[in-house]
Amino acid sequence: MRIFAATLLASTILASGATANEFRWAGTTDPQTMDPHAVNSAPVLGFLNNVYEGLVRRGKDMTVEPALATSWEPIGEGEGWRFTLGQGVTFHDGSAFNAEDVIFSYERASSEASDTRSWFAPVSEVIAVDDYTVDIMTSAPNPIFPDSIANWMMMDSGWAAANGAERPDKENGNYATLNANGTGAFRLVDRQPGLQTVVEPFGGWWGTPEHNITRATFTPIQNPATAVAALLSGDVDFINPMPIQDAQRLSSQDGVNVIQGIEARVIMLGFAHDHDTIKYGASAGEPNPFRDARVRAAVAHAINVPAILQTIMRGNAEPASQLVSAAMRGYSAGNAERPAYDPDAARALLAEAGHADGFGFGLKCPNNRYLNDEAVCQAVVSMLAQVGIEAQLDAMPVQNYWPELRADNFDMYLLGWSPGTFDAEHPMRFLAATPNEEKRLGSWNFGGYSNARVDELLPMIQSEIDDGKRQAMLDEYAAILQEEHAYVPLYIQPLLWGVQSNVSLTQRPDDFFILRWVTIN
Repeated sequence: MRIFAATLLASTILASGATANEFRWAGTTDPQTMDPHAVNSAPVLGFLNNVYEGLVRRGKDMTVEPALATSWEPIGEGEGWRFTLGQGVTFHDGSAFNAEDVIFSYERASSEASDTRSWFAPVSEVIAVDDYTVDIMTSAPNPIFPDSIANWMMMDSGWAAANGAERPDKENGNYATLNANGTGAFRLVDRQPGLQTVVEPFGGWWGTPEHNITRATFTPIQNPATAVAALLSGDVDFINPMPIQDAQRLSSQDGVNVIQGIEARVIMLGFAHDHDTIKYGASAGEPNPFRDARVRAAVAHAINVPAILQTIMRGNAEPASQLVSAAMRGYSAGNAERPAYDPDAARALLAEAGHADGFGFGLKCPNNRYLNDEAVCQAVVSMLAQVGIEAQLDAMPVQNYWPELRADNFDMYLLGWSPGTFDAEHPMRFLAATPNEEKRLGSWNFGGYSNARVDELLPMIQSEIDDGKRQAMLDEYAAILQEEHAYVPLYIQPLLWGVQSNVSLTQRPDDFFILRWVTIN
């Protein structure tokens, strides 16, 4: 199996004398919860990978490696996977980890209350063979299943029951929202949402520590200038992201290192495919033009992606033609071209669709989730206006943004997607499959895009073990999405981290920050 080995950048500059072992870092987005099954988002999963662990995990080069499972193997002719669990593993409260906790974590993470339930769509049953052997049965052969569960984190069944957290509660919260009991290298000691989150090394961790920090504090800082000032003053050791506009200046600053790479995340525009009418802007209440593929194509031609990359991203990002980058398994080389910037073609398409005079609508956008997200949306508004489409921009913090999208309060929206499996099947399952709660499909397909052939291809792609046949189906799927302009992929987001020069760490293309790889020199 081909596994993605991404651009990997490590800061290994030796110290000039710092000896402190307390590590402080800042980011624009505070983790929404400490519950690993409540919110399926990178800020939550990335942070909690330091506290909780899965059966498998991703290493520094993104390859899948053993974690709480020491080994795994397919069962029969594709009936499922057998995982052998490590023995002697304990949770932070001292409770032993065993197969009972895997069964509980499956039931919890796949429940209707869980935001991760779609991960388990291929699973038909989970069986505890004995205390340290678990069989995960699938409804069809699933060769990439181990890759798909790297972020499925194990919880202690006894702890959850004792604290009334048997199921996640994303809306109202429960004990697991503010508290944690994992098996990871770090344990949660203080959680103050919006202010700080503190972890300390877990002395009973089963692994071998590679870090030398004794305490780590995360502080959310939304203002980029404030984050840079905190880094330069030494108030924090690491900021993510580093503002693009400051990267070149700070790269030559003594005592600071800028680590740059390309993330696995594609930034795109999504549409309200299933809305009958426009909800916002000058055309509110009128029939929804975005149901017409010609209008969606007009949007694609109206947006000057090269200009966005040059002016807003300062040349640090790459254009995207699909929902995954070329570095991902299953990328369709035959569909590498994206729509050209062509305002005249956009106007012609609008006229052909009966909108020669344009229309108005509402564009939803986060202002603290992706690099320069609000600035990108402002540029999109300006570019669409040039072809007669008037967008009413509504930008908001990400903690308000996801509820708005899930409540269908949008006409068009900005989304970034990083495939957890580093495979093109991942966004196909989450973003392109017709939403189906029973089958746990399309859970992030906010606009309700639906194509019968895509739905037919998905299970075949999931079960196909011949790489050539699988890629042919993925090529067909990519062509369908491009022909229908189901989404408008814009660019692949860059990674820019700022770190004190006496700190060594690893930057992964999934933008997960792993504390157990940090040393202060």
